[in-house]
Amino acid sequence: MVFVSLVASHSDIDLETVALLSAGSSGVASAVLDGTTPVSGAVVLATCNRYEVYCEAPREDDVEAARSAVIAQISRASGLTEHQVSTALATKTGADAVDHLFSVGAGLDSAVIGEREIAGQVRRALIEAQQKGTASGPLVRLFQIASRTAKEVGTRTALGGRGLSIVSVALDLAADLSPDAGWADKSVVVFGTGAYAGATMALLKERGVVDLSVYSASGRAEAFVATRGGTALDDETLTAALASADVLVGCSGGDRRILAADIAALDRAERPLVAIDLALTHDFDPAFEDLDGVDLITLESVRMAAPTEQAEALREARRIVRTAADEFEAEQRERSADAAIVALRKHTQSVLEAEVEKVRAQHGCTAAAEEVEFALRRMMRQLLHVPTVRGRELAAEGRVDEYEAALETLYGISPAAAGQPAPSVKAAPPAALAHPPVDFGQAPGAGQCRATGTNG
Repeated sequence: MVFVSLVASHSDIDLETVALLSAGSSGVASAVLDGTTPVSGAVVLATCNRYEVYCEAPREDDVEAARSAVIAQISRASGLTEHQVSTALATKTGADAVDHLFSVGAGLDSAVIGEREIAGQVRRALIEAQQKGTASGPLVRLFQIASRTAKEVGTRTALGGRGLSIVSVALDLAADLSPDAGWADKSVVVFGTGAYAGATMALLKERGVVDLSVYSASGRAEAFVATRGGTALDDETLTAALASADVLVGCSGGDRRILAADIAALDRAERPLVAIDLALTHDFDPAFEDLDGVDLITLESVRMAAPTEQAEALREARRIVRTAADEFEAEQRERSADAAIVALRKHTQSVLEAEVEKVRAQHGCTAAAEEVEFALRRMMRQLLHVPTVRGRELAAEGRVDEYEAALETLYGISPAAAGQPAPSVKAAPPAALAHPPVDFGQAPGAGQCRATGTNG
């Protein structure tokens, strides 16, 4: 099993391209698992400044086919050509994919280093994949441990300790543009009802904003403000709110875009306006920058203004991430031997049962037969101990192929199941997977004799 991630983020390409790739992103994971591709699981992580697809391929030889399948689906969903998609997405496999996700979840790859919002987005990406049935067992473990690592970074380092986020940095920039007026005196309109809108509402209230309104083109503003406070706007009341607003915050990325002409047509009596556009697909016309009295803050502005965290905190955070990624990889390598070990045990079990049947046929359910059967099972358990331990040692060293080749050479065993996806976490927890359920230490035949009341 190999993890493959296809990554497009603010650090590599422009946000416009990220937005185009994200179009229709919700259906990519399901589409790529149509049974015609080598992809056995997929999770999509789409945020305001990144679009990433994590998938599972059976073997290294399947990586390119898996990548091509994902690219084809993104192309269909976004309308971009496969060449454009392929050029925009960087491919990471194996340990590189693991390390990247752990770094992303911990906020080390964010525009605002150490931001905590991304950890929640990683959790939500997994939940959505589980709800849609696209997350395989290994991917579930990968994302769960990524979230656990992010929490560890947050609690053990000073990184992000100031509560910095994309939203908070944007609001700091807005405050710097009008230093003479406090937030309590500002009228703010928020566009959108998603996670970023919720984070924005919370931060605005912390800063003392009282006059707070929410607009949603999809009509969800009423339900949104019912639990968060504020005033819900609709198409009829939006114009008046825009005319009296001091700050606009765009978090929706919907079809409705506020044009520069819409603002220019309002009677604002030379009232200054700050527009914060946090939506990938832009809630506000870029031409806002050309309007007198209007300042436009974009995601690019936030990235340029984001403070650099302390070097020591960054080093400690990266050490935690690296350690977690190494431990996860070591565990995955050990798991790679499970199928081969199970194949060996099944082979041995079949040989053992054949011999036990011969003993039963010759001696029946006698005490002597039970003793022979028990001795055979105990001997088989002892014989399997060293090959099992050695299999896990070789897997930890990344040499499971040698182990499988040895089984095929010595016993004619071809553990085809080794290339299949591991059982899901719910179906079989790690402790169970580490010890395949084959027990040679008891004698079922003897128990059967006593249960049936035959001579024994």
